[in-house]
Amino acid sequence: METLTSADPGIDLGRLKADLLQLASIGADDEGGQHRLAFTDADMDGRRWLLRKIEENGGEGRLDSVANVIGRWFDDIDAPALVVGSHIDTVRDGGIFDGNLGVLAGLECVRVIREHNLRVERPIEVVAFSDEEGRFGGMLGAQAYCGKTTVDWVNQAVSVNGVRLADAMTAQGFLPEEVGLAARDPRSLHAFLELHIEQGPVLETKRRSVGVVTGISGVFKWIVHLIGKANHAGTAPMDMRSDAFMGLADFAHEIERIIDEDGSDASRITVGMVNLKPGYPHTVPGEVEFSIVGRDPESEIMHALAARCERVLGTIARRHRLKFEYDQLSWLDPQPCDDDVIATFERQARKLGHDPLIMPSGAGHDTQFMATVCPAGMIFVPSTDGISHAPDEHTEWSDVEIGANVLLHTMLEYAGAR
Repeated sequence: METLTSADPGIDLGRLKADLLQLASIGADDEGGQHRLAFTDADMDGRRWLLRKIEENGGEGRLDSVANVIGRWFDDIDAPALVVGSHIDTVRDGGIFDGNLGVLAGLECVRVIREHNLRVERPIEVVAFSDEEGRFGGMLGAQAYCGKTTVDWVNQAVSVNGVRLADAMTAQGFLPEEVGLAARDPRSLHAFLELHIEQGPVLETKRRSVGVVTGISGVFKWIVHLIGKANHAGTAPMDMRSDAFMGLADFAHEIERIIDEDGSDASRITVGMVNLKPGYPHTVPGEVEFSIVGRDPESEIMHALAARCERVLGTIARRHRLKFEYDQLSWLDPQPCDDDVIATFERQARKLGHDPLIMPSGAGHDTQFMATVCPAGMIFVPSTDGISHAPDEHTEWSDVEIGANVLLHTMLEYAGAR
């Protein structure tokens, strides 16, 4: 049996890189963008590829009732499992690291444990959760795994372009009424660890290779409708219009004020999708549909931001003679990470010679659900220029190696390896 030190064992970066590039070839376009939206054919191709990789590396792999990929090793040990993972679904035209890194680094860490013949005290699972990117609102895979999804929610969930989650699941051979079968008994879970790219500029700006996450911002997602009256752009006087676009423009100008007065330095409000109707150059827009995504690490501030957005939109609608409606597609509460997991990640990073940045996460991650059922935490590695959810998403391979080794040594501690 080998003796563990701070520098040995370590991950094989070439092997991890090869896995990431293989997965990136599934659902890729000619410009390098990734298109593995949840419950599409490309998404399922990626999941089947991962199942093969798990089995090739001595694990028992399965798809659960919501398409979570679960690989399990050391199943003969009767103890709660150490779970490691993230997701492999993507946004449209996404990058190769988001989510994928956490799953495939977990797989690489298991390889290292097996190659070094290390003895562990508990089973290890590597999980790729489904629909982390929220195509249908929320994070279906992690929510179902943690027992926080209902059949009613699945039947009501719809993507922003009108695809029903229940239909998408059924088309891929999954039954919406079986969503509850994905729930895990919390007593079977020891801890959850996640490695992820930062998806922001902080680590790169501060020249740190590792960030230890203290907690994850909550997020709410709305679809807003401002409904006025379409009219001829040449004959309708400016002061007699019910111009839906002007309502959106006024709201956009109010975002900074809303955050200044009701938010915090960590607050974010984003209008990311806009659809004008009827959408003709010579017609005053009679309706605008747009998304609002709000984020903050504090629940009280999140509620204050949402209430203020609603009041401001109501006032703007009256000013422009518009009808205001909105649907809340999802609400995810902020979630702190486990203090012991935070301390362990930090300790292992320092043992490996790195000075980690202790930081919150502004983006949502699977960890925020896992933290409700077991000790959970995550680490970040830098994103070049802070870019993510785009084909030019990149993390230096040297930082990938550092992050994966911090994950490995934290896994070794939590698995009781010797």
